[in-house]
Amino acid sequence: MIICCVILVAAVVAAVVLLTRPKDTPKETEATAAPEATETAEKTGESRDVLKEIRDRGTVLIAMEGAWQPWTYHDEQGNLTGFDVEIGNLVAEGLGVKAEFKETAWDGILAGVDSGRFDMACNGVGYTEERAKAYSFSTPYVYTEMVLVVNADNTEIQALEDLKGKKTANSPNSTYATRAENAGAEVVYVDTLGETMEMLLQGRVDATLNAKESVDSYLAEHPEAKIRVVGSMAGEPVAIPMQKGENTKALVEEVNRILEAAREDGRLAALSEKYFGRDLTKEE
Repeated sequence: MIICCVILVAAVVAAVVLLTRPKDTPKETEATAAPEATETAEKTGESRDVLKEIRDRGTVLIAMEGAWQPWTYHDEQGNLTGFDVEIGNLVAEGLGVKAEFKETAWDGILAGVDSGRFDMACNGVGYTEERAKAYSFSTPYVYTEMVLVVNADNTEIQALEDLKGKKTANSPNSTYATRAENAGAEVVYVDTLGETMEMLLQGRVDATLNAKESVDSYLAEHPEAKIRVVGSMAGEPVAIPMQKGENTKALVEEVNRILEAAREDGRLAALSEKYFGRDLTKEE
């Protein structure tokens, strides 16, 4: 009887110890700690060299729309092509890697570059002093012309100042939208040039500001479209935006070297002639 009581008491004590003992804390391993360390490094930019990362990876991640002819678009076979696709391949070749194109809506392109999701963007991105506060830009590789386009029946709008109180269609955060807003227009945001022209033809907007090269390309494919160009002005120089900071300094320098070499040996001019029908690589 005594022996049974002793055994029972011992069992109860053991159970209490097991129930009250603190649970073991998993040891932080390299595998679990690494993501946090990487995230911290990405946020601070410390000890990162994006150029080295690109070369170690073997690919450069390039953001573009894929729906803005002749800059980036899909041909009749569905293949991604365009002026900036070739610029992207040219840069990738110069870096000694392959280009990996990431198609996304315009309003996600710069945000993706800023976050580091993309290494750079090739999509006719205009350089502005405001954008340069947030991104590191390459040297310009083309200089564009901006045109004001209206429905063929519209006689009210003849110049930029006539946009006050009117509606325009443009991509959000584009330099074209900014110019329209500065002129007093209400901007209706769209994702593609096709949507822009559709809204203009349907009378849902009064006008659009856009790259002359894109409008020329649209009219070449749609000669019956009842739109007309009523004004033109200098656009922003086009350059390649990359993440701001020391971590992209070497990358920016290398991209500039590649673009300059292509300018000197005539490759840039040849691509401009191929897609735009004229040499836009020199500032006039």
